[in-house]
Amino acid sequence: MSNVNRRNALKNIIAGTAAIGVSSGFSVLAMDKVEPNSTFGKLKGNINHSVCRWCFSGLDVETLCVEAKKIGLKGIDLVGPKDWAILKKHGLESTMCNGAEINLVDGFNDKQFHETLIKNYSAMIPLVAEAGYKNLICFSGNRRGKDDETGWANCVEGLKQLIPLAKKHKVTLVMELLNSKVNHQDYQCDRTSWGVELCKRLGSENFKLLYDIYHMQIDEGNVISTIKENHQYIAHYHTAGVPGRNEIDDSQELYYPAIMKAIHDTGFKGFVAQEFIPKNEDKIASLKKAISICDI
Repeated sequence: MSNVNRRNALKNIIAGTAAIGVSSGFSVLAMDKVEPNSTFGKLKGNINHSVCRWCFSGLDVETLCVEAKKIGLKGIDLVGPKDWAILKKHGLESTMCNGAEINLVDGFNDKQFHETLIKNYSAMIPLVAEAGYKNLICFSGNRRGKDDETGWANCVEGLKQLIPLAKKHKVTLVMELLNSKVNHQDYQCDRTSWGVELCKRLGSENFKLLYDIYHMQIDEGNVISTIKENHQYIAHYHTAGVPGRNEIDDSQELYYPAIMKAIHDTGFKGFVAQEFIPKNEDKIASLKKAISICDI
């Protein structure tokens, strides 16, 4: 995603999470559920569709929920606790929760951030579980001169302190793969192989990867083969067009129907979330088209 846009979105989400506090009584069930009037064709059910909140920040959460439900989406990605009640009202999941991270660059690969991260995630994991959600995003952070071995060792040291709590609450910590070539220079978990090695060292079903198709096309390509070879380590997928991170139509180089088929063929039961920045003035029309492309 856009470096600036995503960082700004995360700042807003983290601020909102801090504002509600971890002892707020958590009342996501307080709103009455709304039943939508669907205007989109019935989806095939082979892919569990979602969309990233930040890409549609021009719409308020309520409006995005209404439109997502009409299309047939099952949830919205990158939504923190302050908006969970709105999602619940519309029968949607927070398919990838956030709000525990510091930011994208200060992550588990640096020991100086462990105290804050462990405190944040220790508070957030029970909230995610209480809401009935399963996925909580995390980040490696930037290298800042650290070699691969140091990054892996530091990530293991920090994350292994959270794995028992995640296991207890049936929550999966999901580290996102981001490109370091265009959008997130110096990010350490910028290759599937790096993330897979971390998964192997942790050896837990409660830690997996978010395979961002856009990011990995930029940094390593070979998307379908990589998915087939490493699907057991992947809990979640993001989409966007390459180049540009815009619509996933024929203006970009990836053929998403084939990628979705490859994902489905692995037996994947998680979520695929659209994370493109719409160029079309009618952003919902772009979202509908993206879902139709990916609904194999």
